[in-house]
Amino acid sequence: MKTTKTKKTIKSHRTHDEATIESFHRDPQFAAAYINAILKDGDHRELMIGLRYATKAFGGVSSVAEKTSLNGTTLYRTLSANGNPRLKNFAEVLKAMGMRLAVESLVT
Repeated sequence: MKTTKTKKTIKSHRTHDEATIESFHRDPQFAAAYINAILKDGDHRELMIGLRYATKAFGGVSSVAEKTSLNGTTLYRTLSANGNPRLKNFAEVLKAMGMRLAVESLVT
């Protein structure tokens, strides 16, 4: 990291988390595809991480909570690694971010 004369630290790189959040912010379609890919794999912990990234990209927990019937504390708890959102809450969080839950047939 570099420092300036005023001793401010300037980051010379971004973390994977920061890059993912920025990508979601720039491209909501990518965010939706990312979450759909996780849903397809069925990994609960990855889903919670993906939802946290998306929430940060779409204004943060406070902003998303304001658009839903959830309070901020409940939403933080819901999006934790051990969170287990009810279907209604999951659908509301997605809607607040401009997404929706859909069902797809596995039979071809």
